[in-house]
Amino acid sequence: MGKNIQETLLKTPTGISGLDEITNGGFPKGRPVLICGSAGCGKTLFAAQFLVKGITDYNEPGVFMSFEETASDLTQNFKSLGFDFEKLKAEKKLRIDHVRIERTEIEETGEYDLDGLFIRLNYAIDAIGAKRVVLDTIESLFSGMENTALLRSEIRRLFSWLKEKGVTAIITGERGESSLTRQGLEEYVSDCVILLDFRVIEQIATRRLRIVKYRGSTHGTNEYPFLIDENGISVLPVTSLKLDYKSSTEIVSLGLPALDDAFSTGGIYRASSTLITGTAGTSKTILASYFAMSSCKRKEPTLYFSFEESPDQLERNMATIGIDFKQAIQSKLLHIHASRPSLLGLEMHLMVINNLLAELKPRTVIIDPISSLITIGNSSEVRAMLVRLMDTLKINQINALFTSLTHEGHSGYNSSALDMVSSLADTWINLENEERNSEMVRSLLIVKSRGMGHTNNKQDFTITNKGIHFTSSSKKTKST
Repeated sequence: MGKNIQETLLKTPTGISGLDEITNGGFPKGRPVLICGSAGCGKTLFAAQFLVKGITDYNEPGVFMSFEETASDLTQNFKSLGFDFEKLKAEKKLRIDHVRIERTEIEETGEYDLDGLFIRLNYAIDAIGAKRVVLDTIESLFSGMENTALLRSEIRRLFSWLKEKGVTAIITGERGESSLTRQGLEEYVSDCVILLDFRVIEQIATRRLRIVKYRGSTHGTNEYPFLIDENGISVLPVTSLKLDYKSSTEIVSLGLPALDDAFSTGGIYRASSTLITGTAGTSKTILASYFAMSSCKRKEPTLYFSFEESPDQLERNMATIGIDFKQAIQSKLLHIHASRPSLLGLEMHLMVINNLLAELKPRTVIIDPISSLITIGNSSEVRAMLVRLMDTLKINQINALFTSLTHEGHSGYNSSALDMVSSLADTWINLENEERNSEMVRSLLIVKSRGMGHTNNKQDFTITNKGIHFTSSSKKTKST
């Protein structure tokens, strides 16, 4: 029985964060790839990052042939992103060639062929042993051609030449009115076609990427948000293509012995996700803080995202009940990142989180509260973001805890934020502050915990200057 084509198709890593995941390994090795989209969507940056990362991360020299911007303009434009074109050129790893097309000459003579381009490109590739090539943009190359039959013949010849040369090439193209590009290039570059889109939704600029075609390979078919920041482009997969992350059997503490005892295992599974819900003032942040401190006590780096309190305020408030955030911060085990949800779009929040995960490599991540994100996105967008985030945390074997604000009368079960994440969480704890016999009583209920038995009854607790104290507990019974 022969091998599946997917197994034999060689891939070239793109060097673009997240893109290799949705392309199942990168671009097709030794074949042309079409990147198309409207002006300002990031095509040139996409191509430049593919070249630079190819050189720096995979030792694959590259040629950037531009038909619009000069070498000096390109060098200056990408300097702010940390792409040092001059250094790479000096090391003979990168060649930039600016080809100026004179439209008037083509219009006057009616003649046009790419032989001169092939000679220049061939020389540039051979001079540095290039494995990657960028042609930016194809419209400028064929701007003076009116003869459609000749134009298509030359395009077909160009792509065939690139394949014969064995380089992995990116060709950028402007979006057409009735086709992906003005010349209908997708008909000829049928191996891999990627569409970039730039739009403004509710005053927030959003970029999207879609793989239109990828012959011989499985790939994600959704529209994926992508971001441009100081590190270049990052694609945000909605979720992994497979639910294939490992599930640990190790148990970790929630930071309160009495709460750990409510689970038949004496705690929760490592790298699981925990959701704590409740109305205002039910102690969600305090429980989250106990979880953070339990991670620090295990000498595991902890990342705490606070959407409502500053690090100083959080540190001060927790100190009043005996939780010493100050020492944990000084020992660099606890990192608190505070920002207003409305400061950034959803994708940018996720990008900030991903960057901090890469930088700090935490073993525990807390987001307090996720319900604040509702203010900057609709339900489906927030849920998609949370799915991506939870997947990232699971894959990296990180303990995750989320708090979510619910409203009076919903009893913690019907809020929009909760609907989005409750089914995704492994453990769900709901907190209440209810009136009994003319006094307010705080209580805790474990709604669910996958893979372990737990107490099914409410447990009352109080808050003192020494922290949380449970005043009642019930016999453990298995969850159903």
